[in-house]
Amino acid sequence: MGLFNPFETARRLRKIGLMGIGQRNAEFVLTYNQRRFYPRVDDKLITKKMALKAGLPVPALYAVVREEHEIEEVHEKIKDRESFVVKPAHGSGGDGILVISSRRGDKYRRSNGSFMTRDEFNHHLSNMLSGLFSLGGQPDHVLIEYCVQFDPVFEHVSYKGVPDVRIISFLGYPVMAMIRLPTRLSDGKANLHQGAIGVGIDIPTGITRRGVWNSEIVGEHPDTEHTIVGLQIPRWDELLMIGAKAYELCELGYVGVDVVLDKDLGPLVLELNARPGLAIQIANGNGALHRLRKVQELERLGQLSKDPAERVAFAKAHFPTT
Repeated sequence: MGLFNPFETARRLRKIGLMGIGQRNAEFVLTYNQRRFYPRVDDKLITKKMALKAGLPVPALYAVVREEHEIEEVHEKIKDRESFVVKPAHGSGGDGILVISSRRGDKYRRSNGSFMTRDEFNHHLSNMLSGLFSLGGQPDHVLIEYCVQFDPVFEHVSYKGVPDVRIISFLGYPVMAMIRLPTRLSDGKANLHQGAIGVGIDIPTGITRRGVWNSEIVGEHPDTEHTIVGLQIPRWDELLMIGAKAYELCELGYVGVDVVLDKDLGPLVLELNARPGLAIQIANGNGALHRLRKVQELERLGQLSKDPAERVAFAKAHFPTT
């Protein structure tokens, strides 16, 4: 076995364009994301309202809880809803999100099959309001919205949860994408840091290439044992257009766009992220830097397009996952 050569490793990483968090922050987040626009993506309620105004589809909003005394009232507002999702407006990484799939009397059945009593439900909402799950731990408000019914194509590659597609958009150009698949380890949530699988998607075709689970490269879902490679993501061009249009929506140059595919409603915007993670590079087996540089070259030449369709066409022509 040869000795580890840090210089050779660094050279290989540069060759594939792998970007680290320091470079992401310095060259892209700080440079292209003005702080005054952060509330547009850090508050899910603001994001939802702006998306609707821009004509982008979002899950229907059932109720908003802002004060403790409103918690008890919310049961009446959702009494006719068999399923729904509860989330903190300023939450991060999926923390605190509660997915209710059905009811039994006064109890709520979670997506993992366990039941919550009314008191347990109220306590969870109270924790949300207190900021337990929010960015910076500041007091928060709670959104209760439509529970997405995922497209049947994902039936065998998702464990008790809804997959979502993350698209990295740079100056309105979709540069990289992956689908996040819930697992038993992630408790049915599509969040990589909780144990979901990230599967890279080829930008030109919308076909999945390979997956990463924690730090392991995988080709099958660990719970269902079905392949996660070679899946055709439905309505892919629509998803890319949403990723492109997010630039005009939030005016952040470097942003993660999270979209779900509902079996009846099609693509729905879940949220936007001003500081999207970098595991998407591992899921794709490609670094993001070379793609970002191509868009920067357009910027340098004054050739950035104002037409989302043209930006999608450029991405499909220049950003294949090899």
